[in-house]
Amino acid sequence: MLPRLWVKETKPFNIDGGYLIDGFPSVGFTSAIASESLMHGNNYDLVGYVDSSDFPTVSILKDGMPSYATRIYVNSGLKVGVISSFLTINEPYHRSIAKMMLSWAKKHKCSLIVSSSPMKLVEDNKNQVIAAGSTDSARDKIKKAGMLVLQNGTIPGIPGELLNQGMLHGQDVIVVLVNVDDAGPDFSSSVDLCMAMSKILPGVSCDLSMMKEQAEVAEKQIKETEKETRALRDSMYG
Repeated sequence: MLPRLWVKETKPFNIDGGYLIDGFPSVGFTSAIASESLMHGNNYDLVGYVDSSDFPTVSILKDGMPSYATRIYVNSGLKVGVISSFLTINEPYHRSIAKMMLSWAKKHKCSLIVSSSPMKLVEDNKNQVIAAGSTDSARDKIKKAGMLVLQNGTIPGIPGELLNQGMLHGQDVIVVLVNVDDAGPDFSSSVDLCMAMSKILPGVSCDLSMMKEQAEVAEKQIKETEKETRALRDSMYG
């Protein structure tokens, strides 16, 4: 049985022709940390929430204000939407999450969805950004951004399903592959991802002088949420 998801938008916005960033930590915390850091100080407004009766029940407080663990932010000037989540979603729910994002992107006429996936790259490719595209036009965008197009490989989780659904429905999806080190922190890979997104998305930029502090705050919040909801998730997902 597929999980029951609902999306609640709390204010109007217009990002027609714009972009959606996937901030779910489906494999590691890199995408969630990068999306949180990218939004800091860049006029992103909270415009809605995503929740499910199958998600652990948790409230995230920021500056005293409670909110859901999965939130939707929009920068109307840049026409960029971000779905940012502090929940690590188990594998059976990845397909439904991806379909929800595809549906939301279609509703708001987004031209491109950007996600990420960790991959341990060989030494020769460590300094080269590699990405996968769902369509010919998505692959052209990767090349124009000065990145290599992944020709052969496996991408799991929500990013992999976004690619598959994008291929089926003609939606441009780009998944940036982030080099990971088994012993390394999420911060360095989050910086790499943020910089890659700035090459793909017009107007999006990363303030590296602020990013380390913000990434450390985001990483702490995400890992605290992961710890607090682990027992709930285990009992719900079996």
